[in-house]
Amino acid sequence: MRTARFRLLPDSVVGRTALVLVAALLISAATAVVLFAAQRQEALETIGGRNAAERVAGLVTLAEQVAPQLRQDTLNSQDTPNFRVGWGPQPVALDDENFGLAAYVRSSLESGLEGRGIKVSTRPGPLLAGPNTGIGRGGRHMHGPGSGAPGGPGIGGPGGGRPIGPALRVSVHLKDGSWLNVLAPLDLGDPLWRPRFVAPLVIALVLVTLVALLAVRRATRPFATFAAAAERLGVDVSAPPLAETGPREVRQAAQAFNVMQGRITRFVQDRTQMLAAISHDLKTPITRLRLRAEFMEDDDQRARMLTDLEEMEAMIAATLAFARDDAASEPRIRLDLAAMVQGMVEDLDDLGARCGYRGPQSLVVEARPAALKRALANLIDNAIKYGGSAAVTLETSGRDALVVVEDQGPGIPAEARERVFAPFVRLETSRSRDTGGTGLGLAVARAAIRAHGGDITLADRPGGGLRVTVSLPGMEG
Repeated sequence: MRTARFRLLPDSVVGRTALVLVAALLISAATAVVLFAAQRQEALETIGGRNAAERVAGLVTLAEQVAPQLRQDTLNSQDTPNFRVGWGPQPVALDDENFGLAAYVRSSLESGLEGRGIKVSTRPGPLLAGPNTGIGRGGRHMHGPGSGAPGGPGIGGPGGGRPIGPALRVSVHLKDGSWLNVLAPLDLGDPLWRPRFVAPLVIALVLVTLVALLAVRRATRPFATFAAAAERLGVDVSAPPLAETGPREVRQAAQAFNVMQGRITRFVQDRTQMLAAISHDLKTPITRLRLRAEFMEDDDQRARMLTDLEEMEAMIAATLAFARDDAASEPRIRLDLAAMVQGMVEDLDDLGARCGYRGPQSLVVEARPAALKRALANLIDNAIKYGGSAAVTLETSGRDALVVVEDQGPGIPAEARERVFAPFVRLETSRSRDTGGTGLGLAVARAAIRAHGGDITLADRPGGGLRVTVSLPGMEG
């Protein structure tokens, strides 16, 4: 369940940050709308209650100033569809509420109508017919206390009471014992969710979301820059440093990255200089030994010593080439990989080696020609030396170029396939260069291929033997 839930989240930092921002915006907007709607309704109710209280206070004064026989006609003149007035022996407000709008209206009335009983209710529901209230079904007003004479149509309609929505029911006990009853529906204005209100809100949310997405994308752009710089550093330690610009945190990270790159570069240079010095110092005694060997009278011993000295020189040269990592310093150019591989295979075939090529006639890539040729030559030579033959295949996979070298030899055990790439490691235990070499061939090949941003993998060949796959990214379209 936990894994499935996290799969719904965006995979990138930009997506997750944008999701949080958009969710925060929506929650903030929803909260603001709810608070606005509540305050709007409260304000409209307060205004309606204040107006109703003022009108009721005026009606009470008017009703008590006129004679009872004229009271009904006087109240008839004040009756409107949205402000119903009645007069009778019973109150229309049966529930006297002591909170909210009802309490506010009663407090306003009590300040000007001292000594009179006042009942106020906001309970929703149908207006019950009742001739004793002066407001009811079939009787618009009572013509006097206790009278049930019909007048105009009541607010409930001829078929009975109906819900009238939010309304104030106010009953005031007059001095003569009768009740002045008022039914004042509350006008809460137009519905809040109408295009005139929703459209600007949605447009504002969309604009703010777009601005937030652009800001997040701009803020997370340094992540991509650091990723590209780290990948470039893995291929070329001499790559140009990062630009130390942007916010303070980005500048600090760029400075730390540049310091790290400088330390790595100095370490590689120091190692190369040390090995170059050792190689130079060893050449002098090797030259002296070679001269002395030439004066040896024993031809057999002289030949053996000269062979050993040649092997020492070859090992020193190979070690120095590996330490210098010439593949990283050679410039990249556009070259035809298919022509290069075919030429190498044809040269070996002319020398009598069992070697074949299968693939396209042309495939252009961007690479360092000398380093790439040396790496592929090491792999093909190993296939011929240890497997007796080399079948070379060139193919593509997306934008990658793949060079596959297969042989029919004993192969390499799975547990040793990573170890053979270490310098000076040889599975063949003899020290003969004809069978074991210096142990640097695969190390030099992988260093050159990785300097191109690719890699070398080893696997079993179906039917026996070894399959070596070289991947080169960034193939030309």
